[in-house]
Amino acid sequence: SGVKCPFGNSWYCGGGAAEDCTKLGYDKSCTGAGESGSGETCNGKYQSCSCDSAYKYTCSGTGYAGGSGAACGGKYAACSCSSPYTWNGVACACPSNYAYTCSGTGYAGGSGAACGGKYTACTCASGYEWKNGSCQISCSSSYQYSCSGTGYAGGSGSSCNGRYTACNCSSGYEWRSGKCVQTYYNFTCCNDTLDPRGCGTYDIGMYNNCKTNGRHQDCSSAWKQCESVKGGTAVYTGCDGFNAGHTYANYFRCDLP
Repeated sequence: SGVKCPFGNSWYCGGGAAEDCTKLGYDKSCTGAGESGSGETCNGKYQSCSCDSAYKYTCSGTGYAGGSGAACGGKYAACSCSSPYTWNGVACACPSNYAYTCSGTGYAGGSGAACGGKYTACTCASGYEWKNGSCQISCSSSYQYSCSGTGYAGGSGSSCNGRYTACNCSSGYEWRSGKCVQTYYNFTCCNDTLDPRGCGTYDIGMYNNCKTNGRHQDCSSAWKQCESVKGGTAVYTGCDGFNAGHTYANYFRCDLP
């Protein structure tokens, strides 16, 4: 008896079903990794197979050690990488810490093995040191101050890699124990507040007492802020009237330890 062909209405007269399907080219089971059959079947077999779209890597070239898992049509869904390369999901690539070309002034070359022409660290030429990701001029440990911020007026003397052995300080600050520290601050007081204007009605007696004695009772809290809280020494520096004689103010300077 003949076996119905999987196409048209013709008949193939020959042996059994398996033999007839094989003669017609239906000889592939398509059960391998990532495989699926293409077209119609004959006795459970296909004339050709196709691979899942995930099987797209040849896994060859620099950094590749071969395919990971089984292949489909000579390609893989992922690859194995040679050290120090790592699989990033689409390719064998260098880890992100291989970031330095190690070339230029002060560089003597790479430290350790390279990956993609870059290194994890560099060796430096004489007079240079590896610091913060670059070869920098070797500085004495005394060059430790950036000399920036409140109270600083720049570096004192020559610099090395943007740092100094000491700093210049702004007015009211002095260089002490490796820092620009405040030596004094000025404050103005009226009716025991640090806001001199619009605070208190002018009184000629109180104003004259302020001018004569300086340490007026209306500023006792502000005075204590300097001596008790700050540990400084309060110095009276003057007294004024404002707004055509309608308010008055005490002036002090707080010398800090």
